Amino acid sequence: MLRRREVDEVLVDFLGSVANIAVTVVAIIAALDQLGISPASLLAVVGAASLAVGLALKDSLSNFAAGVMLVMFRPFTKGDYVEAGGESGTVDEVYLNSTRLVTPDNKLVLVPNAQIWNGSITNYSAKDTRRVDMVIGVGYDDDLKEAHNVILGVLNEHDKVLKDPAPAVFVGNLGDSSVDFNVRPWVNTPDYWGVYSDVLERAKIALDAAGISIPYPQSDVHMHQVAAAAAENDDSDGKE
Repeated sequence: MLRRREVDEVLVDFLGSVANIAVTVVAIIAALDQLGISPASLLAVVGAASLAVGLALKDSLSNFAAGVMLVMFRPFTKGDYVEAGGESGTVDEVYLNSTRLVTPDNKLVLVPNAQIWNGSITNYSAKDTRRVDMVIGVGYDDDLKEAHNVILGVLNEHDKVLKDPAPAVFVGNLGDSSVDFNVRPWVNTPDYWGVYSDVLERAKIALDAAGISIPYPQSDVHMHQVAAAAAENDDSDGKE
């Protein structure tokens, strides 16, 4: 019924789990009543043992409460790619005690709900668009304006880079071996990783074609002549 009304899949799965447990409990009570065992006496025993059970299952109850909060406030939904509870992956289902994530390499990770709720949650799929942050370095001897125009041209020609907000290219750091450009195009969220790798490849090709170098880390070693000083020291030692 909930699916027909297009209710969020996470809420449907969670309520389905709760309903399954509730129906099972009612069925057990009804069966005991048919066997002549008074449900009232059973409930009295359960009530007396509830304190001990609650202390023993405090972690599970905490996870259950966190699961309720996740379903109520819905910081993510099924299919979202999130970073939560120290793990990253696509949300597959929220259970009573844990949330199931599927990693990009198709591993299944179960994260306790309390661990998710008590920590920070980053939802990479929550917004329709994302900004891609890249750093591309060029040599100190290269023409910075030309390098800027080449990189910006690569972004403007890419069919998946959004025109609004406009892409930005600017010098962000004077590094040890290179002048680093911050390259920041905006894309639709599903296109993020494709654009990231594609722009890096196209920028490398375009910069090479323009004769602009992309330097690698290097060190300058300065050699000093010490032969004369060493000879003087030897002469002094001989005279002594």
